[in-house]
Amino acid sequence: MMTAIGLMSGTSMDGIDVALVTTDGENAVSCGPSLMVAYEPAFRRRLEAALEEAKVLEAREGRPGILFDVERELTDRHAGAVQRLLFENGLLPGDIDVIGFHGQTVLHRPTRRLTVQLGDGQRLADLTGVAVVYDMRANDMIHGGQGAPLVPAYHRALAASLGQDMRAAGPVAFVNVGGISNATFIDGDAEPVAFDCGPGNALIDQWVQQAAGIPYDDAGAIASEGKVDEAVVSSYLAHPFFAIGGPKSLDRNDFTLDSARGLELADGAATLARVTARAILVSAAALPKPPATVIVCGGGRRNAAIMRELSSDLHRTGQDEHPGMAQDRMTGRNRKHGPAAGERPPSVIAAEQAGFDGDAMEAQAWAYLAVRSLKGLALTWPSTTGCDAPATGGVLVRPVSR
Repeated sequence: MMTAIGLMSGTSMDGIDVALVTTDGENAVSCGPSLMVAYEPAFRRRLEAALEEAKVLEAREGRPGILFDVERELTDRHAGAVQRLLFENGLLPGDIDVIGFHGQTVLHRPTRRLTVQLGDGQRLADLTGVAVVYDMRANDMIHGGQGAPLVPAYHRALAASLGQDMRAAGPVAFVNVGGISNATFIDGDAEPVAFDCGPGNALIDQWVQQAAGIPYDDAGAIASEGKVDEAVVSSYLAHPFFAIGGPKSLDRNDFTLDSARGLELADGAATLARVTARAILVSAAALPKPPATVIVCGGGRRNAAIMRELSSDLHRTGQDEHPGMAQDRMTGRNRKHGPAAGERPPSVIAAEQAGFDGDAMEAQAWAYLAVRSLKGLALTWPSTTGCDAPATGGVLVRPVSR
């Protein structure tokens, strides 16, 4: 058993999630304290500018324009977040075996075998006095994978901890609705199946920021007042991404607000909430079989409009028709698997209803993955990223004494 801290700054770019986990890197997981350190608006704007700068990158090591300075500022904020977690819980650096450092993704182009996460692992190790594992996506790409998603390894460990009734009900799907949505399918001891689903909160956040100057649609309150524009939903679902079989992954900039231009504030939020839910449903066509339980994590689980749309879609396809029928109409593709009409639809629950912390889960995952990396265990599988064989990954650095 090892004690690890995980750090996650996701595609929503709202701040740093920090979580402590004690684990053997396999099925034994004990979750400790966690916290979130929000980015101040000025630094969030710096990150948004860094995304623009990163569009020209041709190599992972490049740091043109403001990227070098932003990477240093980002790393220092992560070090401060670790120090705060330690201080608030009476811990010392020597109590921690390793930090799992995700950094901030500023470019993800799997077709070019290129993924770039800002974050200086050596600087973080020196500032915190703790060994750091970072750059965990690159080795998967070297082995032919998409470099994402990486959280499925942790989802599999969580699935093993579910109560007997839930495990006996059938396969479980974890759906993480962050800036981008991704899904993990767990069926017993089989290797997990995973893929990115489509836009998550990113488009909704951008919409309300541009239209109303607020950072996000709190609890989906704005979307709940709006009317869905089905033509706009169909436009988004016609994106080539949905015609690609899994495994597959997305960059934050692969979807834009262009199709929603001209809508009123609430109508746009409602429409984009439905896009998020439908994207998950359409992408679920790639699952080997329908899950019995869908566990929703990430910030999107707090958006009542997304949860309502997702639950409604899954129940409708389970009760009224073969689920592939609705998806075929939207994508023109045939689905091999799905419950017959009238079968019990999946149970859709938030992470907390399954006994998990939906806010800390990705940070916990990075702590868990760091331990797996230290032990040389697989972080990805052909069924999660498309790599040619189960692959470990990550770069280990230790503090340099001064």
